[in-house]
Amino acid sequence: MRKVLVTGGAGYIGSHTCKALAAAGYTPVAYDNLVSGHRRAVQWGPFEHGDVLDQARLDEVIAAHKPDAVLHFSAFAYVGESVVNPGKYYRNNVAGSLALLQAMQRRGIDRMVFSSSCAVYGVPDQLPITEQTPRKPINPYGMSKFMVEQMLADFQVAYGLQWVALRYFNAAGADPDGEIGEDHDPETHVIPLILETVAGLRKSVTIMGTDYDTPDGTCVRDYVHVSDLADAHVQALAALENGFRPGALNLGVGKGHSVREVIGAVERVAGCKVPVVTGPRREGDPAILVSDARRARDVLGWKPRFPRLDDIVRSAWNWQQKKLRASSAWTRGPG
Repeated sequence: MRKVLVTGGAGYIGSHTCKALAAAGYTPVAYDNLVSGHRRAVQWGPFEHGDVLDQARLDEVIAAHKPDAVLHFSAFAYVGESVVNPGKYYRNNVAGSLALLQAMQRRGIDRMVFSSSCAVYGVPDQLPITEQTPRKPINPYGMSKFMVEQMLADFQVAYGLQWVALRYFNAAGADPDGEIGEDHDPETHVIPLILETVAGLRKSVTIMGTDYDTPDGTCVRDYVHVSDLADAHVQALAALENGFRPGALNLGVGKGHSVREVIGAVERVAGCKVPVVTGPRREGDPAILVSDARRARDVLGWKPRFPRLDDIVRSAWNWQQKKLRASSAWTRGPG
């Protein structure tokens, strides 16, 4: 059975992709420092504790497992934090990716699927966003993804690296089987923040800006189910094995939903009203980010299985309820 090294394999998207890899006949080797990932999320293959900046540890793990390819998720991903602490992001996201690429080169691994982001586009000058839309990142997080994409292209020229960079839009939802889901600390994603408000863990959810040039004045985003993202990584790996020409692909459903529409979806799924307050715009937030993901469909045959917002929210709601039940049982103890 073919082995794949999955950096960040204990994280949100990485763990879902490990499940998809196992279903497709691969053995995912999750490599994670557990700074933001969770050991309990590694369920479909071996776990190796390590940091992408640790070249000796990378060499050790690669020598032990002899993976055929690498899926690279390991990165810090808080936009606001990247602005106030850019060094943390350039060190981990950029220098860490370089260390990984050099370890791959030393061991003769020539295929990588990279977890990129629509943040490389910054504030787009056209909608929907295609892969040809100019990349103009407006924060260190987006710039770090841009820089790694450039490294991939340079390693292709110098060493023959075969790669795909998957630029996702807003990852959301949870495993439909309820085995894993979104579990960040701190949480910054809008759907789990709204769900935490419904569950009484927060007093209210704050809408950051209500005066955008959108139908209801709130930001519009393209929400794509995490399991659909996982499927795309497996399909991208297969494409590389079949001679796919390296490059970048957008991943989204091609339809945007405003913050108020997301709140409405949560209210429909949960069956109750969401306490809402309004606040000022968050600096640098574009009004609308919507993908054109036709190239991923044409090249990979990728098609989202969960394109409806209510279905995405429902999977996240079911996961949150499972977590709350487990937490309650732990608090009560044996009866």
